[in-house]
Amino acid sequence: MRIVAAAVLWGTAGTAGTFAAAGSVSLAAARLVIGGAVLALLFVRTRALSRDLLFGAACVAAYQLCFFAAVDRTGVAIGTVVAIGSGPIFTGLLSWTLDRTAPSGRWLAATVAAVAGCAVLVLGGGDGGAEPGGVALALLGGLLYATYAVTAARAIDRGVGSDTVMGTMFGGAAVLMLPVLLLSGADFLATPSGLLTALYLGAATTALAYVLYGRGLRTTPVATAATLALAEPAVAALLGVAVLSERLAPLSWAGLALLAAGLIVAALPERRVPLGSAA
Repeated sequence: MRIVAAAVLWGTAGTAGTFAAAGSVSLAAARLVIGGAVLALLFVRTRALSRDLLFGAACVAAYQLCFFAAVDRTGVAIGTVVAIGSGPIFTGLLSWTLDRTAPSGRWLAATVAAVAGCAVLVLGGGDGGAEPGGVALALLGGLLYATYAVTAARAIDRGVGSDTVMGTMFGGAAVLMLPVLLLSGADFLATPSGLLTALYLGAATTALAYVLYGRGLRTTPVATAATLALAEPAVAALLGVAVLSERLAPLSWAGLALLAAGLIVAALPERRVPLGSAA
């Protein structure tokens, strides 16, 4: 499935980032600038520019800033869990509110299991500082993610090509993030390891991943897609064990199993049920 393939690519970003001597903000900005530029060059069509897609581009850029501000204030573990875990919930609520598409009981069960598994996976081996301001920023990040995902899905449903949608949103986000890259420091791009890492992050974990994600949205409800995207932290954790010789606590392995169970249930096909229709 394309959504899961995109999540697998996203999950490689953390491991890949260890090969560049760069700060997390600089690396994330470079990733978005490079990936957005690739998508824009390949797929942007002037006639496809619209206010909603430009708004989506602003949400993509703002998500990056909120996420790293949250992590800085409340720690990596809690910031990641709150931002990534709240994304599917906000996506389901937005889809329900805007498109009158009621989430199914199975989606809700799968999402609860996947989010709980994600939390146990990330938090099972340690703790973090639950600073209220950081948690609020992480929640805002989850809402921003949901907003640009729903914006993309609605544009695709209207008949705009998925590649064009992603090219427009991420191309616009690249323009917005360029000053962040320059201000946070782009010196690492002058080194071979830094440049190669940034190119991989931009071309593979952003450009290719969002092409796959956008094409997956053609046939997958956006709320389900957001739940399936929770495969990202699972892949990141497994790569940490396999490549970086990290160790997971037994509780984290249990969280990984719960997350996998939620993703399997979410991946099963189901029909959409419009709000107010008979079951």
